[in-house]
Amino acid sequence: MAKKKSESRERPPESSALTEKNSSKSNQGKMVLRVRRARQLKDTGEEQGRAASGTKRKTTSKKVSKVDSKMPKKPPTAFFFFLEDFRKEFQEKNPDVKSMRDIGKACGEKWKIMTYEEKVQYYDIATEKRREFDRAMADYNKRKENGEFKEYEDDSDFDD
Repeated sequence: MAKKKSESRERPPESSALTEKNSSKSNQGKMVLRVRRARQLKDTGEEQGRAASGTKRKTTSKKVSKVDSKMPKKPPTAFFFFLEDFRKEFQEKNPDVKSMRDIGKACGEKWKIMTYEEKVQYYDIATEKRREFDRAMADYNKRKENGEFKEYEDDSDFDD
């Protein structure tokens, strides 16, 4: 950390930074590039995208996405179906563990060591839910193309 601070205080090479005395005498009528040093920027508050008052500048480019409430939701993966079952079993065996973090870690470790044959039942459930979602999505897209409902509703809760 100390090295970086000392490096930023070093003077820039003479060729890139012109002083006012040299630039006014030798370059009359020409454009001159003046390089500010880190120390000068720090004094004015312009360093690292900060305004002179010391506050961060506001960014105006925010993405606002409209959520269609009629669109079907994606189904969970096989791991999440396993997580439901595992949570119940784990809490019965370990009633003193209340942290979701600890339960999630134990579940992840168990999932990693399970064989494919043990995981098949959860993959089957996930595949069936995915088929249902695909059917619902196809139905939704047909309705949307036919204009059965508007793309964006006027009474949406997500309006600005």
